[in-house]
Amino acid sequence: MRALGLAISTFAALALSVMPASAATLDEVKERGHLQCGVDGGIPGFSAPDDEGNMAGIDADYCYALAAAIFGDSSKVKFTNLTAKERFTALTSGEIDVLSRNTTDTLTRDATLGVNFTYYNYIDGQGFLVKKDLGVTSATQLSGAKVCVQAGTTTELNLADYFRVNDMEFEPVVYDTSVQTREGFDGGACDVLTSDKSQLAAIRTELADPEGAVILPETISKEPLGPAVRQGDDQWHDIVRWTLFALINAEELGVNSENVDQMREESTNPSVRRLLGVEGTMGENLGLSNDWAYNAIKQVGNYGEIYERNVEPLGLEREGSVNALWTEGGILYAPPIR
Repeated sequence: MRALGLAISTFAALALSVMPASAATLDEVKERGHLQCGVDGGIPGFSAPDDEGNMAGIDADYCYALAAAIFGDSSKVKFTNLTAKERFTALTSGEIDVLSRNTTDTLTRDATLGVNFTYYNYIDGQGFLVKKDLGVTSATQLSGAKVCVQAGTTTELNLADYFRVNDMEFEPVVYDTSVQTREGFDGGACDVLTSDKSQLAAIRTELADPEGAVILPETISKEPLGPAVRQGDDQWHDIVRWTLFALINAEELGVNSENVDQMREESTNPSVRRLLGVEGTMGENLGLSNDWAYNAIKQVGNYGEIYERNVEPLGLEREGSVNALWTEGGILYAPPIR
């Protein structure tokens, strides 16, 4: 733990030392002609290549939507695959414009790494994946286990906390990427794999024998995941944050990729008309064209469409979960566009 704390302090100092002093990310992105988005790149449902080699997943789709909001063209985005250790340096050094990589918003990261979190595109919690033949039905039975875990994550810290609080011993088996962690578990390097439960569901689908593994019932942490930007550029922070809010508001208002043209032409709902740029100057207020949200919704879909396309195939039902809209019993709540 001490070593990890020192590593975080050193990393924080490095991050702050390379943080750009100017605030012109939007201009830089426009001049470059594409958005540079940092993702994991190896987690199905969140960010991983599809059958045609295109990056797909809820984290990737957010970047496509942001590109559509900026350029009117969702294809103007390039992805950088990043490990957990690499992600914040890539963001603060300017290698990427936005980090959309299943990253947990925590006080230490927000206050010391030179980054600002925006909002949550998935609200998660940490759990444990075990082989069924281990005969374990509860995390409280894991004392003495070898645990595969990805380095540089809140997962690693939560794991140590959980075993200490429950007076249990464990042996960490640490990897740099989610793919390596999955391969270690699949190859028998450990008894247990721990990560966010959404990642466990994704990892389970890629095991040699998915039916031979089970996610234990315990959820041992809060993991609010969402896009982050580097500090020092309030306009860019607003653009990244409000693009996500626009996707959530669109679902709440019943605007989706199929009906968005009709809604723009016919809706008399003032909230819909502001969202789609028919009334007001919402896009211009952000430094974008007034059809920024229309383009994002038209080309990528609203939040519900993105979730259904990427996350539900993992078996992670949204209904009745915290990831449902606040109007449907969840806690997903976007401020109004007005």
